[in-house]
Order: sequence, then C-alpha cells, then structure tokens
Amino acid sequence: MRAIVFDAPGRPLRALEREIPEPEQGQLLLRVHACGICRTDLHLLDGELEVAQAPRVLGHQIVASVEAAGPAREARAEQAEVRIPADATSRPAPGSLIGVPWLGYTCGECAWCLSGRENLCPRARFTGRDIDGGMAEFALADERFCFPIPAGYPDTQAAPLLCAGLIGYRALRMCGDAASIGMYGFGAAAHILIQVCRWQQRRVCAFTRPGDRAAQQFALELGAEWAGASDEEPPEPLEAAIIFAPDGSLVPVALRAVAPGGTVVCGGIHMSEIPAFPYSDLWQERVIRSVANLTRRDAAEFLEIAPRVPVRTSVRTYPLEAAGEALEDLRAGRFTGAAVLVP
Repeated sequence: MRAIVFDAPGRPLRALEREIPEPEQGQLLLRVHACGICRTDLHLLDGELEVAQAPRVLGHQIVASVEAAGPAREARAEQAEVRIPADATSRPAPGSLIGVPWLGYTCGECAWCLSGRENLCPRARFTGRDIDGGMAEFALADERFCFPIPAGYPDTQAAPLLCAGLIGYRALRMCGDAASIGMYGFGAAAHILIQVCRWQQRRVCAFTRPGDRAAQQFALELGAEWAGASDEEPPEPLEAAIIFAPDGSLVPVALRAVAPGGTVVCGGIHMSEIPAFPYSDLWQERVIRSVANLTRRDAAEFLEIAPRVPVRTSVRTYPLEAAGEALEDLRAGRFTGAAVLVP
C-alpha cells in the first residue's frame, strides 16, 4: 500500500510502499477513502508535539470502509462508564463506512476513564501520533474507537467532522449556555461550529488574521453577525470566546472581549506562549480553560447532531502524495474551510 510517513521534526513527509497490515484482536482493517488535514499535523511536523516512535503515518480524520476484522475482544465494563450508544461499539460489518478520530485508545481503568473523562487518560494513545493514521491507502483501528459516518455525507465532506467538528463541539460545551460566542481563528473547526451555533440560536462573532477578508466574508456567509480582525473589538461584550488559532497572545485579547462571568476556551492542542496580562482582565469571574482531546461520548453526540443541523463542510481536496503541500497551504491560510487527502 502507499503511505505518507513522518520521520522527524523539520523533515518533509516521505512517500513509501508498505505491506497491508493484518488486524489483531479487536482491530479493524480499513480501506481509507479520505483523511482530513489538521493543524495538529503541523504541530507534529514542527516538533511542537512529540512523536515517540517514527516513522509514523500521520492523519486522524479518517473516513474508511471495513475490509476485515481481527478476532473479537471480550466486552469490558468500562464501555458502560463512558455511556456510549450500543451502535457505536458493536462490530461494523465488512464494507461499513466508519470514521476514526484522534482518540485511538484509553485504558478504561484509571480514575479519568471511570469518571467519563477518558480524554485525560494518562495511557491514551492517539491516531496519527502513537498509532499509524490515515495518510495511507489502508489503516488499522481499535473497533471501540470507530464511529458510523452519518448517512448522506460524501467521504470528503465527512472527514472534517472527525476532529474539527468534534473538538469544536467539545469546546462549545465548555461555553455553557452562552448566547453570544466569539471565534478566534476561522478555519476548519470554526466553519463547522458556527453552523451548530446558529442551529442552537446563538450569535457568533468571527475573528481572523488582520487583512483576511476572504475568511471574514466566509464567516458572514455562514451566519456570523460580525466578522473582523483579531485585534478589533466586537460590537458588544461576548458571553464566551473560543480560540482555535494556536496564538497565545489572543488569550488576553479574548478575555477583554468577554463580559463579566464570561469564559475563554482554548481549543487547540498546542499554543504559543501566553503573554502576561493584568489581573483586571481576568477579574469579575472570567474563566480561562483548555480543551483536551475528546471522548467517545463527544463523538457519538456530535455525529448524531451533525445531520440534523445539517452541518455542511467546505473542503479542498488533495491527492495523498500532496500531503506536504496541503499542510503548507494550511499553514499559510491559502484556503477557507478544511483540507482533505484522497488516496
């Protein structure tokens, strides 16, 4: 099979031929139809997040069909603890279309797993970092961490739901019942989340890089009440803000944009250093919090909601061999919406 692998930070991705892997107990062998590109892939490529063992196939927004399954594993009580619907953990039939997200394994035994917080499991393993991902023609995945793709979604349209959508959804949950939300960085996650917010009758302000008129116009077309540069103030104080851009300097900016009692959610897995800011920016019960990974419950809930909104993704497709080009286009902001690789 063809695969694109990461060797070390700062080195270009490399194409190679590999044997198709054999599924072990509890694993599925998947034929990859599409794999979304994510900013996390850039963080791995740049060495901002560690890849413990290389070479590694990146990619964690995988839409694939089931080719084969390894021997079934025994059911475990931990599945009940995270309260996953039965159809998300039953064995998919050959040919079934499924999605594989960032979270690829949790221990099911620690305090975090047993309290519905498996996203914080210290023994968690992640697709495309600790487990070979979807930048290949075939991939293996733990069947317990695969999800049915909602009906009606083409493969390339579904791929961004599996990280941009899931992380955005978890970040939105951290905002509580906020009626007005600012989104700093209007890329793959924000262009999905704004559709959910509008469906929930929340108001959205979109903040982009200064001068990025295309992204601002894109946000307005998707229902933002206001769109402007990240150094501008919103028309009125916000009840919550989500920072998708990996820029720590936006944290104090967002704090000043939210009303007393407001929440600022840092939605990325990595962020540059947060500069010092006066306590007055945080005072009056403003809150800063991060989002870490996702749970299977998040995935099941969001993938049930997405077709009801309905969420429609805007994608630019690239052939598998152009993975490096797609990542550099993401870095430079050369497209709106999301990028997806097609083997």
